[in-house]
Amino acid sequence: MSVTFERVELSAFDGATEWLGPEPSGRPELRGRAVLVDFWTLTCINWLRAQPYVRAWSQAYRDDGLVVVGVHTPEFSFERDSDLIRQAVAAREIDYPVAVDNDYAVWRAFDNHYWPALYFVDADGVVRDQHFGEGRYERSEQVIQRLLGVERELVSTLVEGRGVEAEADWQHLRSPETYLGYARGENFASPGRIAYDESRAYELPEDLRLNQWALAGQWTVGRENVLLDQAGGTVACRFHARDAHLVLSSGGRAPIPFRVLVDGQAPGGSHGVDVDGNGDGVLQEGRLYQLVREQAAIRERTLEITFGEPGAEVYAFTFG
Repeated sequence: MSVTFERVELSAFDGATEWLGPEPSGRPELRGRAVLVDFWTLTCINWLRAQPYVRAWSQAYRDDGLVVVGVHTPEFSFERDSDLIRQAVAAREIDYPVAVDNDYAVWRAFDNHYWPALYFVDADGVVRDQHFGEGRYERSEQVIQRLLGVERELVSTLVEGRGVEAEADWQHLRSPETYLGYARGENFASPGRIAYDESRAYELPEDLRLNQWALAGQWTVGRENVLLDQAGGTVACRFHARDAHLVLSSGGRAPIPFRVLVDGQAPGGSHGVDVDGNGDGVLQEGRLYQLVREQAAIRERTLEITFGEPGAEVYAFTFG
């Protein structure tokens, strides 16, 4: 996508509902500064994998005059919770100011459409470059250096993401992001029809084809998510990837235990960071949970997650 080189007014940030960050006032001084604006939302796996680079740039070029501004614009309703955003800021070690953009005012001011999105703004307030999604890290850092008038070894070449921040295994990734709410849900495979916004009992099919998903137990399928109405409900999917993640929320309820099986067995050494080798985990705050990181040959697998208490809200599978 070509860059339009439009001027960004400081008023673009006036719509922020709150500022989080190291400065007492929250909102940084941007006039006459080179600025990197990073749009994110806390459950986005693409942002999580790009975040180590933004963090490294902020630290490497702060003394050269770079100001990094995060803009948290929520994809799902529960991501409007400031406490959850603060937890994400702490977990990702974000040490630059973050505008909480619950009303999408900053998003609209930039005419943005993506998570993550980077805007590179010069000291005159002109957007000199932009990038959407993951990748292109070395070129992005070169843009930062041009804005600052510096030239030195790139820190991007030294970045190594860990845990959920690790780069995807693109060579073996054959499963797309999969939403479960009816507004964007596809490839639902449980027998019978979906009852929109009504509680209904579902069953798993005899077989799941690649990238299909299904429910078992008593669930309510809403626009954004599926909500478990009775303990013991299961979500299953068939995927081909090294990593399997699930966006979950408890809706403010007590912690909800869950169990993950892969092809009917405990994941063992291929468990994700949010479950143990037996497949046991606990849903607490709303965020992205890593369920599987495959240590053996990557192939088609069937993942099942069963919740021990009602109230689990399940939003989307993502893979890596």
